[in-house]
Amino acid sequence: MTIEQPHSDDRVVIIGGGQAGAECAASLRMAGHRGPVTILTEEPAYPYARPPLSKAYLSGAATVEDLYIRPPATYDQQDLDIRLGSRVTAIDRVGRYVQVETGPDVPYDRLVLATGGRARRLPLPGAESAPNVHTLRGLADVDAMREQFTPGARLVVVGGGYVGLEVAAVGRKAGLQVTVLEAAPRVLARVTAAVVSGFYERVHTEHGVDVRTSCSVSGLDYGLDGRAIGVTLADGARLPADLVVVGIGLVPNTELAEAAGLPVDDGILVDEYCRTADQRILAIGDCTRHPCAQHGGFRRLESVPNATEQARVAAAVLTGAPRAYDAVPWFWSDQYDVKLQTVGLSAGHDEVVVRGSADAGRSFTVFYLKDGEVRAADVVNAPRDFMVAKKLVAARAHVSSDRLRDQATPLKPSL
Repeated sequence: MTIEQPHSDDRVVIIGGGQAGAECAASLRMAGHRGPVTILTEEPAYPYARPPLSKAYLSGAATVEDLYIRPPATYDQQDLDIRLGSRVTAIDRVGRYVQVETGPDVPYDRLVLATGGRARRLPLPGAESAPNVHTLRGLADVDAMREQFTPGARLVVVGGGYVGLEVAAVGRKAGLQVTVLEAAPRVLARVTAAVVSGFYERVHTEHGVDVRTSCSVSGLDYGLDGRAIGVTLADGARLPADLVVVGIGLVPNTELAEAAGLPVDDGILVDEYCRTADQRILAIGDCTRHPCAQHGGFRRLESVPNATEQARVAAAVLTGAPRAYDAVPWFWSDQYDVKLQTVGLSAGHDEVVVRGSADAGRSFTVFYLKDGEVRAADVVNAPRDFMVAKKLVAARAHVSSDRLRDQATPLKPSL
């Protein structure tokens, strides 16, 4: 697909004020774009980092100001027109403008969709309206649940993924009684190997969390005031609850793109330059499904590094210096005193190699191989291993299992 040559005075409109949208706007200015740049964000807050929401912000260790991606004054300094509380309702591709619910239409020469995603809801009657049943995606979500994080309160977390486990960790540190319910046979089953799942189940159990796997929720019980007072399981068991936090995944916000006639398939479809089927519209971040440079096919990623890198790729395209998105994905999670850093994608691996012991202590590395090639790694409390693992995955290195496993053999010479 070709794209019309961009101009430095093009009117660029960015829909979405998350990590991707904010990074794209700043990158445009850094690359020398002189034209108007408008950010339309539905939330009333300036763009902020989301990962601390389930950790430092929920625990009270961080303020809203601590979460800002850039100080609010930066937007004026860089001549970025950021419009808070501006919900976009439609895109007119023919007239090249977007409709805003509470304001005038906004014309564009180039449009960037950074619409992100929303937390998947628990599909049970009353769950959306109950004041103590929460999802976690934005500041308002955490503000609503944080006042209910009181010592002794009974917290039921539905979902044993990263968000659910991070919330559980904060809950236990705050003195709550915490139960985690995971429908799969193990926590983190979708993203990691059994050895890592087992480690996290042990860590949470040691901290007093009641972790229940192969356990699905069939209903919620409510009091006269509409608050949830219990969770009913598929086997008929009932757990009393003072609050419920649901962490069962993210739904990409693709409705605007789909209504505008852009191809969508579990994300807005883009090419390696973050371009949609409309050469004047790009899409970046959690809402996109993009080519996988490492292993072929398409993938959708939910991570800050992905959002940041795609934002920079989009800015490069819009300033006439296009480069393909080919970054190796990586992620992280903080729970108690444990930092997990993951690089690469483990899907399709045919061998798992453990360096160190996941049964004792708090530091080890798990490598995922495919036909002898290092595809991914989960690194627990071992930052040096993580730095080397990033290089091994990026180089698609072939390293013997014995070398990876042997802690007496340095990883670095394997590069």
